[in-house]
Amino acid sequence: MTPSGFDEIPIVSLAGIGGTSRERRALSATVGRACHEVGFMVVTDHGIPDSVVDDVFDLMRRFFALDVAERSMIDKRRSPHFRGWEAVGSELTNNRVDVREQIDVWSEWPVSDAAHGPVHDRLHGPNQWMPTDLLAGQREITERWMSELGDLADRILGLLADHLALRDDFFVDLFGDRPMSLTKMINYPPTPPGGAGVNAHHDTGFLTLLAPGSVAGLEVVNPAGEWIAVPIVERSFVVNLGEMLQSMTGNYFVATKHRVITTEPRMSAAYFHGPSLDTSLDPIGLDHRFADAVAASPRHSSAGFMASAAETRSGVSDMTSMHRAGTYGEQLWNYFVRSYPANVAQHHPDAVADRI
Repeated sequence: MTPSGFDEIPIVSLAGIGGTSRERRALSATVGRACHEVGFMVVTDHGIPDSVVDDVFDLMRRFFALDVAERSMIDKRRSPHFRGWEAVGSELTNNRVDVREQIDVWSEWPVSDAAHGPVHDRLHGPNQWMPTDLLAGQREITERWMSELGDLADRILGLLADHLALRDDFFVDLFGDRPMSLTKMINYPPTPPGGAGVNAHHDTGFLTLLAPGSVAGLEVVNPAGEWIAVPIVERSFVVNLGEMLQSMTGNYFVATKHRVITTEPRMSAAYFHGPSLDTSLDPIGLDHRFADAVAASPRHSSAGFMASAAETRSGVSDMTSMHRAGTYGEQLWNYFVRSYPANVAQHHPDAVADRI
Protein backbone atom coordinates (compact mmCIF):
# COMPACT_ATOMS: atom_id res chain seq x y z
CA MET A 1 0.00 0.00 0.00
CA THR A 2 1.09 3.59 -0.73
CA PRO A 3 -0.22 7.05 0.24
CA SER A 4 -2.43 6.85 -2.87
CA GLY A 5 -3.86 3.51 -1.71
CA PHE A 6 -2.15 1.12 -4.13
CA ASP A 7 -0.01 1.46 -7.23
CA GLU A 8 -0.05 -2.12 -8.50
CA ILE A 9 -2.33 -5.13 -8.54
CA PRO A 10 -1.16 -7.92 -6.21
CA ILE A 11 -0.20 -11.27 -7.75
CA VAL A 12 -1.12 -14.15 -5.45
CA SER A 13 -0.23 -17.82 -5.79
CA LEU A 14 -3.04 -20.11 -4.63
CA ALA A 15 -0.64 -23.05 -4.25
CA GLY A 16 -1.24 -23.14 -0.48
CA ILE A 17 -5.01 -23.52 -0.79
CA GLY A 18 -4.80 -27.27 -0.27
CA GLY A 19 -1.76 -27.20 2.01
CA THR A 20 -1.32 -27.38 5.76
CA SER A 21 -3.54 -25.37 8.08
CA ARG A 22 -0.67 -22.94 8.58
CA GLU A 23 -0.19 -22.46 4.82
CA ARG A 24 -3.93 -21.98 4.34
CA ARG A 25 -4.12 -19.39 7.13
CA ALA A 26 -1.25 -17.46 5.56
CA LEU A 27 -2.92 -17.57 2.13
CA SER A 28 -6.26 -16.54 3.64
CA ALA A 29 -4.58 -13.50 5.20
CA THR A 30 -2.94 -12.54 1.90
CA VAL A 31 -6.15 -12.93 -0.13
CA GLY A 32 -8.23 -11.14 2.51
CA ARG A 33 -5.80 -8.22 2.63
CA ALA A 34 -5.84 -7.89 -1.17
CA CYS A 35 -9.64 -7.88 -1.22
CA HIS A 36 -9.84 -5.32 1.58
CA GLU A 37 -7.12 -2.97 0.36
CA VAL A 38 -7.44 -3.27 -3.43
CA GLY A 39 -10.52 -5.32 -4.38
CA PHE A 40 -8.48 -6.90 -7.21
CA MET A 41 -5.76 -9.52 -7.49
CA VAL A 42 -4.17 -11.77 -10.11
CA VAL A 43 -4.09 -15.43 -9.06
CA THR A 44 -1.70 -18.11 -10.26
CA ASP A 45 -1.43 -21.83 -9.37
CA HIS A 46 -5.21 -21.98 -9.36
CA GLY A 47 -5.66 -25.55 -10.56
CA ILE A 48 -7.84 -24.84 -13.61
CA PRO A 49 -6.66 -27.07 -16.51
CA ASP A 50 -5.17 -25.15 -19.43
CA SER A 51 -7.61 -26.89 -21.77
CA VAL A 52 -10.60 -25.24 -20.06
CA VAL A 53 -9.32 -21.77 -20.97
CA ASP A 54 -7.88 -22.77 -24.35
CA ASP A 55 -11.19 -24.28 -25.44
CA VAL A 56 -13.11 -21.12 -24.47
CA PHE A 57 -10.76 -18.84 -26.41
CA ASP A 58 -10.93 -21.16 -29.43
CA LEU A 59 -14.74 -21.05 -29.15
CA MET A 60 -14.68 -17.24 -29.08
CA ARG A 61 -12.41 -17.03 -32.10
CA ARG A 62 -14.72 -19.32 -34.04
CA PHE A 63 -17.90 -17.51 -33.02
CA PHE A 64 -16.70 -13.95 -33.58
CA ALA A 65 -15.37 -14.98 -37.02
CA LEU A 66 -18.93 -15.85 -38.14
CA ASP A 67 -20.79 -13.28 -40.19
CA VAL A 68 -23.34 -11.03 -38.51
CA ALA A 69 -26.33 -12.97 -39.85
CA GLU A 70 -25.00 -16.14 -38.22
CA ARG A 71 -24.14 -14.46 -34.90
CA SER A 72 -27.61 -12.92 -34.91
CA MET A 73 -29.15 -16.37 -34.61
CA ILE A 74 -28.66 -15.95 -30.84
CA ASP A 75 -29.29 -12.19 -30.69
CA LYS A 76 -29.85 -11.18 -27.07
CA ARG A 77 -32.73 -8.92 -28.08
CA ARG A 78 -34.78 -12.09 -28.67
CA SER A 79 -34.33 -13.27 -25.08
CA PRO A 80 -36.59 -12.03 -22.27
CA HIS A 81 -33.92 -13.49 -19.95
CA PHE A 82 -31.07 -11.31 -21.34
CA ARG A 83 -29.00 -14.15 -22.79
CA GLY A 84 -27.19 -14.45 -26.09
CA TRP A 85 -25.01 -12.38 -28.41
CA GLU A 86 -25.00 -8.61 -28.63
CA ALA A 87 -23.34 -6.39 -31.21
CA VAL A 88 -20.83 -3.65 -30.45
CA GLY A 89 -22.58 -0.73 -28.78
CA SER A 90 -25.52 -2.70 -27.36
CA GLU A 91 -24.70 -2.32 -23.67
CA LEU A 92 -24.64 0.89 -21.66
CA THR A 93 -22.39 1.35 -18.63
CA ASN A 94 -23.11 4.49 -16.64
CA ASN A 95 -25.16 5.79 -19.58
CA ARG A 96 -22.17 5.44 -21.90
CA VAL A 97 -21.93 3.05 -24.84
CA ASP A 98 -19.48 0.16 -24.45
CA VAL A 99 -17.32 -0.65 -27.48
CA ARG A 100 -17.44 -4.46 -27.34
CA GLU A 101 -19.51 -7.40 -28.50
CA GLN A 102 -20.17 -10.41 -26.31
CA ILE A 103 -22.06 -13.62 -25.60
CA ASP A 104 -23.86 -13.84 -22.24
CA VAL A 105 -24.64 -17.26 -20.77
CA TRP A 106 -26.36 -17.59 -17.39
CA SER A 107 -27.13 -20.52 -15.12
CA GLU A 108 -30.23 -22.21 -16.47
CA TRP A 109 -33.37 -22.67 -14.34
CA PRO A 110 -37.01 -23.19 -15.34
CA VAL A 111 -38.87 -20.06 -16.47
CA SER A 112 -40.78 -18.41 -13.64
CA ASP A 113 -44.41 -17.30 -13.80
CA ALA A 114 -44.17 -13.63 -14.79
CA ALA A 115 -47.56 -12.88 -13.25
CA HIS A 116 -46.49 -13.86 -9.74
CA GLY A 117 -43.49 -13.24 -7.56
CA PRO A 118 -40.83 -10.54 -7.77
CA VAL A 119 -39.95 -9.14 -11.17
CA HIS A 120 -36.38 -10.40 -10.94
CA ASP A 121 -37.62 -14.01 -11.10
CA ARG A 122 -38.08 -13.34 -14.83
CA LEU A 123 -34.30 -13.65 -15.14
CA HIS A 124 -34.64 -17.44 -14.84
CA GLY A 125 -34.78 -19.16 -18.20
CA PRO A 126 -32.87 -20.88 -21.02
CA ASN A 127 -29.74 -19.78 -22.80
CA GLN A 128 -29.52 -19.41 -26.56
CA TRP A 129 -27.16 -21.87 -28.24
CA MET A 130 -25.83 -21.83 -31.78
CA PRO A 131 -26.54 -24.79 -34.13
CA THR A 132 -23.78 -27.35 -33.71
CA ASP A 133 -22.96 -27.31 -37.41
CA LEU A 134 -22.00 -23.63 -37.09
CA LEU A 135 -20.37 -23.71 -33.64
CA ALA A 136 -19.51 -27.22 -32.53
CA GLY A 137 -19.10 -27.75 -28.80
CA GLN A 138 -20.46 -24.38 -27.64
CA ARG A 139 -22.67 -25.73 -24.88
CA GLU A 140 -20.26 -28.40 -23.64
CA ILE A 141 -17.26 -26.02 -23.57
CA THR A 142 -19.22 -23.26 -21.86
CA GLU A 143 -20.76 -25.52 -19.23
CA ARG A 144 -17.39 -27.07 -18.40
CA TRP A 145 -15.92 -23.57 -18.03
CA MET A 146 -18.73 -22.52 -15.69
CA SER A 147 -18.41 -25.67 -13.59
CA GLU A 148 -14.62 -25.43 -13.23
CA LEU A 149 -14.63 -21.71 -12.46
CA GLY A 150 -17.55 -22.09 -10.08
CA ASP A 151 -15.50 -24.58 -8.08
CA LEU A 152 -12.50 -22.20 -8.04
CA ALA A 153 -14.73 -19.32 -6.94
CA ASP A 154 -16.04 -21.44 -4.06
CA ARG A 155 -12.46 -22.20 -2.98
CA ILE A 156 -11.57 -18.49 -3.01
CA LEU A 157 -14.73 -17.68 -1.06
CA GLY A 158 -13.60 -20.25 1.50
CA LEU A 159 -10.38 -18.27 1.95
CA LEU A 160 -12.35 -15.05 2.34
CA ALA A 161 -14.61 -16.72 4.90
CA ASP A 162 -11.51 -17.81 6.83
CA HIS A 163 -10.23 -14.25 6.79
CA LEU A 164 -13.55 -13.00 8.16
CA ALA A 165 -13.49 -15.64 10.95
CA LEU A 166 -16.48 -17.43 9.42
CA ARG A 167 -16.97 -21.12 8.60
CA ASP A 168 -15.13 -22.21 5.44
CA ASP A 169 -18.45 -23.11 3.82
CA PHE A 170 -20.31 -19.98 4.92
CA PHE A 171 -20.64 -18.44 1.45
CA VAL A 172 -21.24 -21.78 -0.29
CA ASP A 173 -24.19 -22.42 2.03
CA LEU A 174 -25.41 -18.87 1.51
CA PHE A 175 -25.72 -19.38 -2.26
CA GLY A 176 -28.94 -21.37 -1.96
CA ASP A 177 -30.38 -23.96 -4.33
CA ARG A 178 -30.69 -21.89 -7.55
CA PRO A 179 -27.40 -20.01 -7.94
CA MET A 180 -27.32 -17.55 -10.85
CA SER A 181 -23.87 -17.14 -12.33
CA LEU A 182 -22.88 -15.50 -15.61
CA THR A 183 -20.25 -16.08 -18.28
CA LYS A 184 -19.34 -13.27 -20.67
CA MET A 185 -17.27 -14.06 -23.75
CA ILE A 186 -16.06 -10.69 -24.92
CA ASN A 187 -14.57 -9.36 -28.16
CA TYR A 188 -13.13 -5.83 -28.02
CA PRO A 189 -12.18 -3.93 -31.15
CA PRO A 190 -9.58 -1.18 -30.68
CA THR A 191 -11.08 1.50 -28.47
CA PRO A 192 -11.86 4.77 -30.29
CA PRO A 193 -10.58 8.05 -28.83
CA GLY A 194 -12.70 9.16 -25.88
CA GLY A 195 -14.43 5.81 -25.61
CA ALA A 196 -14.02 2.61 -23.62
CA GLY A 197 -14.36 -1.07 -24.35
CA VAL A 198 -16.34 -1.13 -21.15
CA ASN A 199 -16.79 2.09 -19.24
CA ALA A 200 -15.81 2.59 -15.60
CA HIS A 201 -18.00 0.51 -13.32
CA HIS A 202 -18.29 -1.81 -10.35
CA ASP A 203 -19.23 -5.43 -10.90
CA THR A 204 -22.79 -6.09 -9.83
CA GLY A 205 -22.45 -9.50 -8.29
CA PHE A 206 -20.33 -11.40 -5.81
CA LEU A 207 -16.98 -12.57 -7.18
CA THR A 208 -15.53 -12.27 -10.71
CA LEU A 209 -12.91 -14.49 -12.36
CA LEU A 210 -11.46 -13.22 -15.64
CA ALA A 211 -9.23 -14.94 -18.15
CA PRO A 212 -7.77 -11.76 -19.68
CA GLY A 213 -6.15 -13.23 -22.78
CA SER A 214 -2.83 -11.95 -24.09
CA VAL A 215 -3.70 -8.29 -24.72
CA ALA A 216 -3.63 -5.68 -21.94
CA GLY A 217 -6.38 -3.11 -21.45
CA LEU A 218 -8.00 -3.70 -18.05
CA GLU A 219 -7.42 -0.81 -15.65
CA VAL A 220 -8.36 -0.27 -12.00
CA VAL A 221 -8.70 3.08 -10.27
CA ASN A 222 -6.95 3.64 -6.93
CA PRO A 223 -8.17 5.98 -4.17
CA ALA A 224 -6.05 8.81 -5.61
CA GLY A 225 -7.96 8.56 -8.90
CA GLU A 226 -5.04 7.03 -10.81
CA TRP A 227 -5.71 4.28 -13.34
CA ILE A 228 -3.53 1.23 -12.61
CA ALA A 229 -2.98 -1.33 -15.39
CA VAL A 230 -3.72 -4.96 -14.54
CA PRO A 231 -0.69 -6.98 -15.67
CA ILE A 232 -0.97 -9.86 -18.11
CA VAL A 233 0.37 -12.94 -16.33
CA GLU A 234 0.38 -16.14 -18.36
CA ARG A 235 -2.17 -18.75 -17.26
CA SER A 236 -3.56 -16.54 -14.51
CA PHE A 237 -7.01 -15.29 -13.58
CA VAL A 238 -7.90 -11.77 -12.50
CA VAL A 239 -10.13 -11.86 -9.42
CA ASN A 240 -12.25 -8.95 -8.26
CA LEU A 241 -15.22 -8.39 -6.00
CA GLY A 242 -18.71 -7.18 -6.76
CA GLU A 243 -21.09 -4.89 -4.91
CA MET A 244 -22.88 -7.81 -3.24
CA LEU A 245 -19.82 -8.76 -1.23
CA GLN A 246 -19.14 -5.10 -0.45
CA SER A 247 -22.68 -4.72 0.89
CA MET A 248 -22.68 -7.95 2.89
CA THR A 249 -19.34 -7.20 4.59
CA GLY A 250 -20.34 -3.65 5.51
CA ASN A 251 -17.77 -2.24 3.04
CA TYR A 252 -14.86 -4.22 4.52
CA PHE A 253 -14.35 -5.84 1.13
CA VAL A 254 -14.71 -3.39 -1.73
CA ALA A 255 -15.94 -3.40 -5.31
CA THR A 256 -13.30 -1.34 -7.11
CA LYS A 257 -14.02 0.77 -10.20
CA HIS A 258 -12.45 -0.55 -13.41
CA ARG A 259 -12.63 -0.17 -17.19
CA VAL A 260 -11.15 -1.54 -20.42
CA ILE A 261 -9.34 0.58 -23.00
CA THR A 262 -7.36 -1.28 -25.66
CA THR A 263 -5.26 -0.20 -28.62
CA GLU A 264 -5.61 -3.52 -30.42
CA PRO A 265 -8.23 -6.27 -30.74
CA ARG A 266 -8.71 -8.08 -27.44
CA MET A 267 -10.68 -11.10 -26.26
CA SER A 268 -11.39 -12.06 -22.68
CA ALA A 269 -13.69 -14.47 -20.86
CA ALA A 270 -15.29 -13.56 -17.55
CA TYR A 271 -17.16 -15.66 -15.00
CA PHE A 272 -19.36 -13.91 -12.43
CA HIS A 273 -20.15 -16.17 -9.45
CA GLY A 274 -23.61 -15.52 -8.04
CA PRO A 275 -26.10 -17.00 -5.56
CA SER A 276 -29.86 -17.58 -5.73
CA LEU A 277 -31.90 -14.52 -6.68
CA ASP A 278 -33.61 -14.40 -3.28
CA THR A 279 -30.30 -14.21 -1.38
CA SER A 280 -30.41 -11.34 1.12
CA LEU A 281 -27.74 -8.64 0.90
CA ASP A 282 -28.08 -7.70 4.57
CA PRO A 283 -24.70 -7.29 6.28
CA ILE A 284 -23.46 -10.50 7.84
CA GLY A 285 -22.45 -10.64 11.47
CA LEU A 286 -18.72 -9.98 11.67
CA ASP A 287 -16.33 -9.35 14.52
CA HIS A 288 -16.16 -5.67 15.51
CA ARG A 289 -12.59 -5.37 14.24
CA PHE A 290 -13.84 -5.43 10.64
CA ALA A 291 -16.30 -2.59 11.26
CA ASP A 292 -13.51 -0.72 13.06
CA ALA A 293 -11.28 -1.09 9.99
CA VAL A 294 -14.04 0.36 7.80
CA ALA A 295 -14.62 3.27 10.16
CA ALA A 296 -10.90 4.06 10.17
CA SER A 297 -10.69 4.25 6.36
CA PRO A 298 -12.37 7.12 4.48
CA ARG A 299 -12.21 5.03 1.30
CA HIS A 300 -14.16 2.16 2.87
CA SER A 301 -16.58 4.14 5.00
CA SER A 302 -17.64 6.26 2.02
CA ALA A 303 -17.67 3.48 -0.60
CA GLY A 304 -20.88 3.68 -2.60
CA PHE A 305 -22.67 1.65 -5.22
CA MET A 306 -23.52 2.12 -8.86
CA ALA A 307 -26.51 4.39 -9.27
CA SER A 308 -29.75 2.92 -10.56
CA ALA A 309 -31.34 4.30 -13.74
CA ALA A 310 -33.75 6.42 -11.70
CA GLU A 311 -30.95 7.77 -9.49
CA THR A 312 -28.85 8.65 -12.51
CA ARG A 313 -31.75 10.63 -13.95
CA SER A 314 -32.13 12.47 -10.66
CA GLY A 315 -28.47 13.52 -10.66
CA VAL A 316 -26.75 10.85 -8.54
CA SER A 317 -23.28 10.32 -10.02
CA ASP A 318 -21.86 7.02 -11.17
CA MET A 319 -20.59 5.19 -8.07
CA THR A 320 -22.00 7.32 -5.26
CA SER A 321 -25.36 5.69 -4.55
CA MET A 322 -25.94 4.80 -0.92
CA HIS A 323 -28.90 2.58 -1.82
CA ARG A 324 -28.28 -1.10 -1.08
CA ALA A 325 -30.46 -3.58 -2.90
CA GLY A 326 -32.30 -5.98 -0.59
CA THR A 327 -31.59 -9.14 -2.58
CA TYR A 328 -29.30 -10.37 -5.31
CA GLY A 329 -32.29 -10.49 -7.66
CA GLU A 330 -33.05 -6.81 -7.06
CA GLN A 331 -29.37 -6.03 -7.61
CA LEU A 332 -29.38 -7.88 -10.95
CA TRP A 333 -32.63 -6.33 -12.12
CA ASN A 334 -31.24 -2.87 -11.42
CA TYR A 335 -28.23 -3.80 -13.58
CA PHE A 336 -30.40 -4.87 -16.52
CA VAL A 337 -32.60 -1.78 -16.31
CA ARG A 338 -29.49 0.40 -16.26
CA SER A 339 -27.58 -1.44 -18.98
CA TYR A 340 -30.32 -2.72 -21.35
CA PRO A 341 -33.26 -0.32 -21.16
CA ALA A 342 -34.50 -1.23 -24.66
CA ASN A 343 -34.51 -4.96 -23.85
CA VAL A 344 -36.44 -4.32 -20.64
CA ALA A 345 -38.97 -2.14 -22.46
CA GLN A 346 -39.40 -4.76 -25.21
CA HIS A 347 -39.89 -7.82 -23.02
CA HIS A 348 -41.09 -6.43 -19.70
CA PRO A 349 -43.16 -3.30 -20.37
CA ASP A 350 -45.27 -3.99 -17.28
CA ALA A 351 -42.25 -3.94 -14.95
CA VAL A 352 -42.35 -0.13 -14.51
CA ALA A 353 -38.61 -0.02 -15.07
CA ASP A 354 -38.41 3.74 -14.70
CA ARG A 355 -39.16 3.43 -10.97
CA ILE A 356 -36.19 1.23 -10.27
